[in-house]
Amino acid sequence: MANLKEIRGRIKTVQNTQQVTKAMKMVAAAKLRKATDRMIQLRPYAAKMKEIIGNVVSALNVEDIPSKLVVERPVKNVLLVIVTSNRGLCGPFNANLFRFVNQYIQANFASYKESGNLHALCVGKKGYDFFSKRDVKIVDGKSYDVLSKLSFEVVNTVTERIFNGFLSGEWDKVVIMYNEFKNVMSQNRIAEPFLPLVLEKGETVSQNNTNADYIFEPGREKILADLIPNSLRIRLYRSVLESNASEQGSRMVAMDQATENGNALLKELKLKYNKARQAAITKEILEIAGGADALANA
Repeated sequence: MANLKEIRGRIKTVQNTQQVTKAMKMVAAAKLRKATDRMIQLRPYAAKMKEIIGNVVSALNVEDIPSKLVVERPVKNVLLVIVTSNRGLCGPFNANLFRFVNQYIQANFASYKESGNLHALCVGKKGYDFFSKRDVKIVDGKSYDVLSKLSFEVVNTVTERIFNGFLSGEWDKVVIMYNEFKNVMSQNRIAEPFLPLVLEKGETVSQNNTNADYIFEPGREKILADLIPNSLRIRLYRSVLESNASEQGSRMVAMDQATENGNALLKELKLKYNKARQAAITKEILEIAGGADALANA
């Protein structure tokens, strides 16, 4: 059995760790509130953008759309945009996404991985740390850190890199993979096709189930030339915001569980401390009694 000094040291260590986990939970809660506010504000804008594009293309054929971002071609190279976190201590947030990505690759892109035609663009350091050790080509050999200063402009640098690679033929299909925020306790793992953009005409109806009547100035083609890339920029930005909110929620829950586990460990350690203390007292009493008996018999 450990002595009293060792047990007191362990109790102090657990208490100090609890102070850290409580502080991290409070920080994560504050960041979660900010992240969910930004995410909720963007969701209606992204939905309306999709609706407008659907209405604009309703009278056009795909070949009439003035954007190469909607052109489908034979798929020779695939890019996975994997949105993870920069830091750990967020529970199974990253591990669940990695498992989902691996399953998705095996189900859809196993042949591309074997032939070396599968690429990964890692948004977040944890994704780079994981996939750089697998048989996946990392775009530019680095992770894209957009979370330190998360803004639309910073995320747009990643979007432009994806656009340039697609237009130059570096990859022919792009899929975004991220954690979508559901609630604090859980997230949905999402694999969302990104490029080429699939324009769905049948789903673009307003709330009263009637198509909006737009006046196009200067014209549909000119509007789409600007609207399509902007829509894709918003889509990637929204996925990063969803992932960021999911990360903070997962970290808050993980730190709360760590604090609760600390309480259980403290209870166990205090029980051991009391037992060790009682054993030490009993030993001293026996030693005193034995000494008294020795003196009495001397």
